[in-house]
Amino acid sequence: MNPNPYLRPPGLINRLGGADRLDPKASQWIQPWEPGEKVEVGLIGAPLSRSSISASGASETPNALRLAWKGFGTWYADFDVDVSDLIVRDMGDIAMHTTDILRCQDQIEQGLALLYQEEPVMLPVVIGGDHSITRPSLKAFAKAHPGKTIGLIQFDTHFDVRNLEDGGPSNGTPFRGLLEDGVIKGEHIVQLGIHGFSNAVAYRDYVREQGITYYTMRQLRQIGTEPLVRRIASELAAKVDLIYVTVDMDVLDAMQCPGSPGAAPGGMMAWELFEAVFLLGLEPKVLALDLVELDPLRDIAGVSVRSACHTLLSFFAGVRTRLKA
Repeated sequence: MNPNPYLRPPGLINRLGGADRLDPKASQWIQPWEPGEKVEVGLIGAPLSRSSISASGASETPNALRLAWKGFGTWYADFDVDVSDLIVRDMGDIAMHTTDILRCQDQIEQGLALLYQEEPVMLPVVIGGDHSITRPSLKAFAKAHPGKTIGLIQFDTHFDVRNLEDGGPSNGTPFRGLLEDGVIKGEHIVQLGIHGFSNAVAYRDYVREQGITYYTMRQLRQIGTEPLVRRIASELAAKVDLIYVTVDMDVLDAMQCPGSPGAAPGGMMAWELFEAVFLLGLEPKVLALDLVELDPLRDIAGVSVRSACHTLLSFFAGVRTRLKA
């Protein structure tokens, strides 16, 4: 009997490397998971995008990244870190129902909860999907850590606290849902990258009422990426037991991430995001991350998919530095 009926093997396995045996590729390093083996970081696909407010093919992202790994090595020149001794495994994808969004979200929660029981020390990296997957993902993470206070660091152009009555549990509502579920407190949420004409005043007011801290892109550039991220991580770590990071790819400038439906002009540069997630990978209390809102079907020349791969690899480099120090 399958111990996890919600988990499917990777939809695509890519072991292609280059012609140079001294230059290993991420596609050779990130192997499919074999139950029972040691896992330090587990990649789990959550291919749900029917819950997106705008039309999105974000359900294709897990396999798009699997295809793209062959274009990356394992040495991060910017921080002089080789990630190849970090044990990263592709755990597969959570099975989705064809039409039932609520059932899909429930299967994400239940599938991840079962996986965390089987692999309690694994650091999960959940690949969406649209941002609606963060609500069930974080709920499963909370179940795996009963009695622990959880903090959230969110990279995003949007607040994502829309009301649940008008449109249901969409990609615009995950943090409203988590607050109403009582899974997390507003004072333990930090949002980074809010900018432009992408949010309503009513939701700004809601965020303030809930005690959520947010930083606009203007503030990020005034303070600087590294000092701000270090400050956020330090202040949040002093208040919570564990930290979950969610990266909405629309935090990037629209030219940097044309494959993200919600990306707007004036967003983060890719190098700023890479540096930020590397720094968060160093933080001992950061024990989960998800990456969402990338539509490979509208990407241009693979720019957005490569940015997503680089984001995850940068985070892995931070985690590797932390674990192997």
